[in-house]
Amino acid sequence: MATVRLRLPDDLQRRIEHLARAANQTPQAFMRDALTHECTTLKLTANEAAEAVGHTFALAASFDYLIARVSDDGARRPVSRQ
Repeated sequence: MATVRLRLPDDLQRRIEHLARAANQTPQAFMRDALTHECTTLKLTANEAAEAVGHTFALAASFDYLIARVSDDGARRPVSRQ
């Protein structure tokens, strides 16, 4: 396991120590759990965002389609991609 030095503001250090005592953990274990939780949450959020976007279109193809629509050239929708 790697060792990391982290400088924390005094008020944050006190809050972590208080919360760690309440959770019956060392401050180091509390911070490790908090960082693990935050990384998991961010990864889930990123995956949800990618799923929400769904199909996308190539930018150049989208512009070509819009130009063709404006000029009434019988535009065909660009093909979506995952």
